[in-house]
Amino acid sequence: MGGDIVLWMLGLLVLLILLGTHIGVALAICSGLGVFLILGSFEAAVSILGNTAYEAVRKDVFAVIPLFVLMGDIISRSGAAADLYRICDRTMKRLPGRLAIATIAGNTVFAAVTGVSIASAAAFSRIAYPEMVKVGYRKTFALGSVAGSACLGMLIPPSVLLIVWAILTEMSVGALFIAGIIPGIVLALLFVAYVVIAAARNPDIAPPFQEDLVELTPQELRSELIGGFGILGLIMLVIGGIWTGFFTPTEAAGFGALGALVVGVIKGMRWSDIVAAIIQAGRTTAPIMFLLITASMYSRLLAIGGAVNFIQNLFLGAGLEPWQIITLMIVVWLVLGMLVDSVSIILLTVPIFAPIAMALGLDPIAFAIFGILVIEAGLLTPPFGLLVYTVKGSVPDREATLGMIFKGSTPYFLLILVAALLVLWIPALATWLPKLMF
Repeated sequence: MGGDIVLWMLGLLVLLILLGTHIGVALAICSGLGVFLILGSFEAAVSILGNTAYEAVRKDVFAVIPLFVLMGDIISRSGAAADLYRICDRTMKRLPGRLAIATIAGNTVFAAVTGVSIASAAAFSRIAYPEMVKVGYRKTFALGSVAGSACLGMLIPPSVLLIVWAILTEMSVGALFIAGIIPGIVLALLFVAYVVIAAARNPDIAPPFQEDLVELTPQELRSELIGGFGILGLIMLVIGGIWTGFFTPTEAAGFGALGALVVGVIKGMRWSDIVAAIIQAGRTTAPIMFLLITASMYSRLLAIGGAVNFIQNLFLGAGLEPWQIITLMIVVWLVLGMLVDSVSIILLTVPIFAPIAMALGLDPIAFAIFGILVIEAGLLTPPFGLLVYTVKGSVPDREATLGMIFKGSTPYFLLILVAALLVLWIPALATWLPKLMF
């Protein structure tokens, strides 16, 4: 009976989302109604869900998200992202498509201090795209490199998606952070390989390098070095601290936010800029925290109704091969990517998909990285790819259309899926470092 009720609630959840109900509100309504129908007592349902929400908020791991988001916002506003891009540009000046490669390299490093793809997309839309257009890059190619490489923000630690996945599955945040390093580097290398091959085959989309005639003043050079090395120092502080066991993820987030503040002050951030970064971090974090609370209630509904075992038996009892079940998961994730954001996709699917993956014998860490990659690919899926709309709203070019961004990001979408399958086929890409360190 409980399984049937949960399935009805899942159907209601999908209907509410399609009708435009906020995902958090829809989760809360379905959780409350489902628990009430299963228990037959309004007081018991309110008590259970109230305690679930309270216990969720009490978890200290919840502090990781606002602190890492704050760290990224401060670094973004300080101008360090632009410094990092210019350094990458000069370092890779002899490679075909060097500005697109600098965008990928900058996003790879910037991802290690933001944790949010949207922040990377917004920053490099304003920093990298005008530079590429100025030297003659084809707009579709330039837009694709910005939108595609921004996806690295959700894989390379610290990643908000990895934190949310860890909270839902009660896995180690630190282990998932470390697990994302090698797949993130592999994905970045796949992006770079595509740019080099595409630019070498068709130089018109990315004109060859021309020596810059403008020399940096000592003040500009100093500012760039502070920004570039400041970001690298933050990466060593946060990831290195977790890696060595010196910090817990929560402590690393706190020190990372403090370090970002120091870099920002040295870069010349004013009090108004710092306050604006704090407010923006709050605006980014509050909806995520609300979603996590309602997702905890949703998970409690699944547990009370025995939904995980019920749905798992439906999948495994249907006679499907493991690869068919995995393919179905991919399709669900990509379709949801057209409709809702990445955090919501994780909240809706992971409590169901993760146990099924474990029943199939998949490694939980490798499956987490695989899932993050596929979900992130959904951010580039038409017609509502969130990253594409972020780039469209951020680039200072009215001629840049959504169609151009979708077309330019298609190769990156395919490469993300390739990286996801590589992790699925070679789990050691994700599991080797965590097993070594933990």
